[in-house]
Amino acid sequence: MGVDIKTLLIREKTKLESFSSKIIAIDAYNAIYQFLAIIRGPEGMHLTDRKGRVTSHLTGLLYRNVNFLLMGIKPVYVFDGKPPSMKMAEIERRKKLKKAATVKYEKAKVEGDIETARKYAQQTTSMHDGMVQDSKHLLDLFGIPYVQAPADGEAMAAHLNISGKAYAVASQDYDSLLYGARNLVRNFTNSGRRKLPNRNTYIDVEPEIINYQKTLDGLSVTREQLIDIGILIGTDFNPDGFERIGPKTALKLIKEYSKLEDIPQIQEQLHTIQFNKIREIFLQTNVSEPGNIEFHDIDYTGILGYLSRERDFSEDRVNASLNRLKKGLEKRSQTLEKWF
Repeated sequence: MGVDIKTLLIREKTKLESFSSKIIAIDAYNAIYQFLAIIRGPEGMHLTDRKGRVTSHLTGLLYRNVNFLLMGIKPVYVFDGKPPSMKMAEIERRKKLKKAATVKYEKAKVEGDIETARKYAQQTTSMHDGMVQDSKHLLDLFGIPYVQAPADGEAMAAHLNISGKAYAVASQDYDSLLYGARNLVRNFTNSGRRKLPNRNTYIDVEPEIINYQKTLDGLSVTREQLIDIGILIGTDFNPDGFERIGPKTALKLIKEYSKLEDIPQIQEQLHTIQFNKIREIFLQTNVSEPGNIEFHDIDYTGILGYLSRERDFSEDRVNASLNRLKKGLEKRSQTLEKWF
């Protein structure tokens, strides 16, 4: 779910090219979920290899990382660790939604309603351990580093940003801002032309950047108050939020009363929520020090062998992407050499 503070934020349109030569900490699970949701067959099912293993996530990682590297972007993927115990209620809620979507998908499929079936199929998206290992293996072959977070991946990605190891965090969710990320980039791994659900209409999805300090200054709140706004609306640790309180009302209440404990009309409900523990999760993040972030040479032969021979990708398509990458990097290197 993530915290829904979208309407309060100062969001600025940008281009992927503007992140050239910058390290971007990508919320790996968030990106992989996007690939699994978007990259599907005509009826909405995942792409698979001959053994029935899902390959949609590998398709996304292949083409996105080729584009990132061609632009000089330095992606670092951050994988979730063990979720905080307070997140279990939200995880269970998501499981129930996926089960309900699965029933609706099967019904639409039987009725021959392919467009509706595809919509509900996207809502059934889930990730298995094998997909994580697949993804890490492909990243190793690309020479792209990844970080294993001890707990929440967005907390770890925010830490990389705060400590200066990464220029920004890339995620569709806004939680990293509550963790203190200085720059959040949305639509980073899913930018491009997209078809709107149930409509024969396409839109251009453009990246947007949200600067943490601009947001705080624009709202005239502190980090602690932004976290309280998030708790009022609902976070992964209290997904229901407070009754009849949306982003604008939450902002108004915090600006008027400064903190949760001083808002008169929520006192009864406040006693049922462990708000201090939620604050602590965001303020005292469970992160580790990853050490130096190192990029390595691309194993072109290894990528081709893994995707084409082990996972049944079209050898011609993989070769075309890798050749484009190789030529692009050579041209980029020659251009840089001319400058020095």
